Amino acid sequence: MAHSDSKVLVLGALAGVAGIGLAVACYQGFKMRRRASMPAQYLYHNNELATGMMFVDSPGLPGPQVEVLHRLEALIQCVSELKEEMKALKNAIPVVHGQVSEELGGGDRIEARRAAASHRNTPTRRKRAAVSIAGAIGGGRSSEEAESEGGYITALTDSDEEEQSNDEQWEERQDTTNKLADLLETIDSLHQGTEVEKRESLCILTARREEFGQNSTFLWRLIRAYCDVHDISSTLEEKKELAESGKQVGEEAVALNPTCAESHQWYAIMCGILAEYDTMQNKIKNGYIFKDHLDKAIELKPQDPMSYYLLGRWCYAVAQLSWIERKVAAALFGEPPSASIEDALANFLKAEEIHQGYSKLNYAFLAKCYRDLGHREKARKMFEAACSMQAVSKEDEEAQKELELIFPELQV
Repeated sequence: MAHSDSKVLVLGALAGVAGIGLAVACYQGFKMRRRASMPAQYLYHNNELATGMMFVDSPGLPGPQVEVLHRLEALIQCVSELKEEMKALKNAIPVVHGQVSEELGGGDRIEARRAAASHRNTPTRRKRAAVSIAGAIGGGRSSEEAESEGGYITALTDSDEEEQSNDEQWEERQDTTNKLADLLETIDSLHQGTEVEKRESLCILTARREEFGQNSTFLWRLIRAYCDVHDISSTLEEKKELAESGKQVGEEAVALNPTCAESHQWYAIMCGILAEYDTMQNKIKNGYIFKDHLDKAIELKPQDPMSYYLLGRWCYAVAQLSWIERKVAAALFGEPPSASIEDALANFLKAEEIHQGYSKLNYAFLAKCYRDLGHREKARKMFEAACSMQAVSKEDEEAQKELELIFPELQV
């Protein structure tokens, strides 16, 4: 039993004794007027006789009243014994408290745990638990008693600290996720905007790279932003610098998350762009990298028309390689890349199948493939479909140039 709880019992008992004592005082005032001088005996609660009190000699009183007085005399002695017992109990409380403290590892440790518990920041669930414990203490249980019951409060605090840590980590991740979602929504909107907005997109992404650089959905958009600004740049030096930076980010993105199709796709694009500014050897090397990562992107996301369009461009370019370029590739890598016009056509048609009217440039290359294979009617049909689409981007302007080149051939 804890020290403060013992005090409650002692004070309650003393209050009861005080009430009885008041009744006894009234009785003794009445008794003193009738007390005889002879020694008498009284009965303990176990019916044994004892001496030390004056027995009431009350001649002339009716028998029932004498019996009542005898009972009151015994009650007074019982109250006296109770006082002695309560006194002994009160003196024993410090000893019991010391023993309990030793069993729990020392009173200092209890005080330390109590102080630590009172100063912790408590999350919502712990607050509810604290209210329940406080209610129990208010109903007569002390904090020391609660601690003595198997160290429940301490265990509860430790487990709730873990809950608090997990909750805080979850909230932090959720906050980061929400921030990233808002950022990516803004970036996707800028990607569809003007040249100024595309440059702004790249500035925002590079500024936030330290914060979100471990997220693949952020990194592939950064590669795309390098590609966008490369296309609108007017100087060769800036274009090459953007291509190199974009390729470095691409390497980081595919290493971070090999299962992200967009990372493989945009990394392949940057390798293809960088090939324009490199030596023949590196051009061929980047061509192999381009094909490998594009195949991976298609494997991971087979319903993306952009990947098939890009693969069609690669196949068409390989099919157009000169004899000397093939010999160089064979000398450097043992086996030159291999693709035909039919391969290119199949990929352009696949892009159109997934997304009808995918792009003006896809129609232009379909027309070129059909022309090269001798299917003039189909080539004219693709040519007309391409011409019906407005030129709203750099890619569309490139498509218009391709259409102007093949136009005379299709008129024959």
